[in-house]
Amino acid sequence: MEPENKQIKEASILDAVVPILILIIMLSSSVWLYGGDSSYGPNQIALLFAMFIAAAVGMKNGYTWKEIEEGIVKGISLSLGAILILLAVGALIGSWMLSGTVPTLIYYGLELLNPSLFYAATCLICAIVAMSIGSSWTTAATVGVALIGVANGMGLSEAITAGAVVSGAYFGDKISPLSETTNLAPAVAGTDLFEHIQYMLWTTIPSIILALILFTFLGFNSNQPPSEEGIANMQNLLASEFNLGWHLLIPLIVLLGLAVKKVPAFPAVAIGALLGGVWAGLFQSDVVQSFAVEGREGLVASITVVWTALYDGVEFNTSSQVLNELLSRGGMASMLNTIWLIMCALTFGAVLEKVGLLKRIVSAVLHGAKSAGDMISRTILTCFATNLITADQYMAIVMPGRMYKNEFEKRGLHQLNLSRSLEDGGTLTSPLIPWNTCGAYMSGVLGVGVLDYAFYAFFNLINPVLAIIYAFLGIKILRIPPPKYAEQVSSEEKHSQHETQNV
Repeated sequence: MEPENKQIKEASILDAVVPILILIIMLSSSVWLYGGDSSYGPNQIALLFAMFIAAAVGMKNGYTWKEIEEGIVKGISLSLGAILILLAVGALIGSWMLSGTVPTLIYYGLELLNPSLFYAATCLICAIVAMSIGSSWTTAATVGVALIGVANGMGLSEAITAGAVVSGAYFGDKISPLSETTNLAPAVAGTDLFEHIQYMLWTTIPSIILALILFTFLGFNSNQPPSEEGIANMQNLLASEFNLGWHLLIPLIVLLGLAVKKVPAFPAVAIGALLGGVWAGLFQSDVVQSFAVEGREGLVASITVVWTALYDGVEFNTSSQVLNELLSRGGMASMLNTIWLIMCALTFGAVLEKVGLLKRIVSAVLHGAKSAGDMISRTILTCFATNLITADQYMAIVMPGRMYKNEFEKRGLHQLNLSRSLEDGGTLTSPLIPWNTCGAYMSGVLGVGVLDYAFYAFFNLINPVLAIIYAFLGIKILRIPPPKYAEQVSSEEKHSQHETQNV
């Protein structure tokens, strides 16, 4: 039996810092010891170890393990939607590789894209698609995967291409009214959706323009100019392995149409994956048969191969090692490590929130903030820190938004400043962190490490910095009368009106 009047001791700043400091040390050690393999187990151990330290601090302050466990279950449950989408995306990549949808995108991409403008074009294409469908994840998993393939065919950098994909996808996601985060930020801050989008343009448009300029510069100054012979060879290899044609893009068109119609991401991606499987059976019979188990033919073989592609992806064995590495991927199983990382990260974040450690850190960060520059810069940095600690962009929007909402009003700052800052700091920094759900997802889908592409995700790097500069220079900072001042003005107006009526 637990005591009815149990006393919970408020967490000290030392309580809050210890688990985070331990996590930082362990994650740094993980990267140092394991390098690019750190996200395949070592980081997960670091997150769980730090979680137990945070839980011990909470129990010291009066929380029971049962209460902490309830917080963990609640925190993990918030990620179940994302986990289902991840599994569906894995299935989609596998079936689209088998059906020839992604190879077709790569083939025509090699034919149409100018190599010198490839990085800028990649960013722009992903921006348009993400803005249309409201999903950076879906954009990266479809168009992004194809563009990575095109970059391979042209002999261009995968890291820069992935940075361009992430930049464009998050630009489009950020200003799309169909995006979850774009709806979440104004809802938390208490502002109108379309006013929020319009206000974000002041920092978002200059940031994407600067990013496009940098991508154009990198394209024209590539140390390894793409070989036309290499491009032709890649196209010939694709044409020899697949029956290519524009009709193979129908699964992509259907998926984009479902997204525009606001069909939820999980069923939309699942439908796209199943349609890809049907297309594989209809149009790639030779490819499907090459994967069939000996003794199986016809419809049974097609069903078995497509079924396997959905859960375990495809592994090609052509005469070209480059083509094999490019196309051998996908399947739900390919997403299991990413899901493992997400669950461990959210477990740590859930414990921090449950026992009050995250709130304690945020209140300490806010202490002494007076000017608009102080408030906005600290909000953005808090969102980034929350992304680091809790490893989830939704928490990086909701928690700082909840905690800072009243503070913005007290200081006479319009809530649009808050909603914009939540996106500048929360949405955009999430794919730059290897153990964050977004970073893990982008790395898993694009096949490029976060630490490899993060430096080239120019839009995601520039936008938060530009927002802070705007804040300190007073550019596009909306103000409102603070509550006490507003009440005083209202009282004076009423008194003035009363005197006028008497006269």
